[in-house]
Amino acid sequence: MTGREAPATMAQAVPEAPIQFGFGPIRHTRLRPIRHAFSYAGCFLRLRVDGQAAAQASVALGRWFGYDRSAPVAFRSRDHGDGLQPLDAWARGLCEQAGVQANGAIWLHTFPRMLGYAFKPVSFWFCHRTDQRLVAVIAEVNNTFGERHCYLLAQPDGSPLPQGQTMQARKVFHVSPFCAVEGSYAFRFFNRPDRALARIDYHDADGPLLLTSLSGYLQPATRAVVRRALFAQPLFTLGVMARIHLQAFRLWRARVPFHGKPTPPDAFVTRGL
Repeated sequence: MTGREAPATMAQAVPEAPIQFGFGPIRHTRLRPIRHAFSYAGCFLRLRVDGQAAAQASVALGRWFGYDRSAPVAFRSRDHGDGLQPLDAWARGLCEQAGVQANGAIWLHTFPRMLGYAFKPVSFWFCHRTDQRLVAVIAEVNNTFGERHCYLLAQPDGSPLPQGQTMQARKVFHVSPFCAVEGSYAFRFFNRPDRALARIDYHDADGPLLLTSLSGYLQPATRAVVRRALFAQPLFTLGVMARIHLQAFRLWRARVPFHGKPTPPDAFVTRGL
């Protein structure tokens, strides 16, 4: 899966198992004013959040995985959306407000809770029509101040999104003190039944500044797969937060310019493409 692959409809890429785990690298590269890059092994969840399929499938995972219940590895609906509505209703509502008809499957790509702890810098909602065509992606971003913002990526006319299409959104939400709230993000997604890749690059007035990606091979959730995720990285989500602060310290020590936290945007959703 590379940026050179020919665009194709995402209709062939809709996975089947309602709960899947992905295992693969998380990469981050800063290009200026110093080059700073790191990569670490990660794991993520892909769940079908419309209907009850994921909740029902979680029962077979026993005590290892909990869907809206306590377990060593867990998913909590309240960690996403507005924390009040059913997840599919919330996502469809955002799409409807943007003039997009997303009346099919909705898949959520996110980090799991590990040992009760969760921090999710970014989660992706893949919203489809009933013909399985992808029509919107919602990038749900959380910062370390407990704030959340969503970037809704969709065609102006609500038509399907090609595989690998570059989609842009103006940056309006504070994430890192080492980046100003200006410029734009470029998103690209490649999905196959066995693999997922998300690329998010940040551009300021001088061009590309940050290059990031999350990718992994997908496996249907079984008790063995859940145990693999837990025993390989029991403190994974806690480690995400720790790595954020470690990398921030390194940038501070290198005297990369620091930006104070601005007021959050008035609108909860920013439309992009």
